[in-house]
Amino acid sequence: MQLRKATRKQAKIRLGLSAVSGGGKTYSAIQIAKGLCGDLAKVAVIDTENGSADLYAHLGDFNVLPLTAPFTPERYIEAIRSCEKAGMEVIIVDSISHEWDGKGGCLEIVESLGGKYQDWAKVTPRHQAFIDAILQSPSHVITTVRRKQDYEMTKVEGRVKVEKSGLREITREGFEYELTINLELDTRHNATASKDRTNLFMGKPSFVPSDKTGELIATWCEQGEEVLNSIRPGSDWYQRVDNCTTQKELVELYNRHKPEVDTNPLLQQLIANRRNQINGKLSAA
Repeated sequence: MQLRKATRKQAKIRLGLSAVSGGGKTYSAIQIAKGLCGDLAKVAVIDTENGSADLYAHLGDFNVLPLTAPFTPERYIEAIRSCEKAGMEVIIVDSISHEWDGKGGCLEIVESLGGKYQDWAKVTPRHQAFIDAILQSPSHVITTVRRKQDYEMTKVEGRVKVEKSGLREITREGFEYELTINLELDTRHNATASKDRTNLFMGKPSFVPSDKTGELIATWCEQGEEVLNSIRPGSDWYQRVDNCTTQKELVELYNRHKPEVDTNPLLQQLIANRRNQINGKLSAA
């Protein structure tokens, strides 16, 4: 047992995409995966959605592993292991909702055991093994999850009233806290971050995910402490960008360092964030 200083090492992304039906989960996942590894031939989609991944075959030569019921945790784990053995750099699990609330999923397993609280003692370790397979994979992993309208019952003047209480992800509560990034997609395919350990997307304007999103994440995954320190507050690059108070100054800065900026998405994001700040000040004025 040894105490040491925290250091930023290369990492594999654990990215979640959640949306209602038609929100673009599968398409967005494939686009991001392309940017992550640069070659769709190294991407596998574990498809539980009745062949929905095949609808996007025109995007490139990605691989598909169809997964049908029963959607037990063990069958998901087996599918993930198969993709790893095939050398896939990015694994898309589309979607994880069936493992929880599908035919043969955790809720149905508990029900088959009697539906008692103590039955979860048998099922929770199986579900955790599925989560561990995602977190410990040597590949990048993108998961998609369905969201649906949730309801709550309240008592008003002796009567029970059913009210909408927002959207809920169809998986065990707390799953997003296991992820590096969790993006929520709306019906127009715009993404906002509800969880983001990279600080690439949290608090930023919504955006439509693309292969450029994957490239940005890949750069974050691949860079170590030295490169990350170069764009943190107090660094030379941070000061250069922060000293720009107009759009013209930002453009001039970019033109002076174009080769370096064009090959570093983190610098691009830093400049884009400053541009948005300047635009906000101009709008407020």
